[in-house]
Amino acid sequence: MQERKTRLETLRLELLERIRHYEAHQHRTSGALDKDLDDQALEVRNDEVIARLEDEARTELAQVERALARLDAGVGDHCEICGGLIAPERLEALPYTTRCKACADR
Repeated sequence: MQERKTRLETLRLELLERIRHYEAHQHRTSGALDKDLDDQALEVRNDEVIARLEDEARTELAQVERALARLDAGVGDHCEICGGLIAPERLEALPYTTRCKACADR
């Protein structure tokens, strides 16, 4: 369980850094839009992609935080729906999962 917690904490730090990077991009900390209109259009499209990536990172971060809280509560290896054990292979592949495969497939 400690190895999984370490993986989740590492993933949490990576996600926080990624979000910080996305926010910096969105706030143009590296400078204003390019003066060329074609370049501006490309930058705006990039902004839309970055916004979606940031949303995905925030969603994943919430899942990681939830999994860490469940580990701290001593229920991190049990499905939040049926209460059964989550397969170790599933936890290896998705360390932030809170559901067994059967419940997740429903």
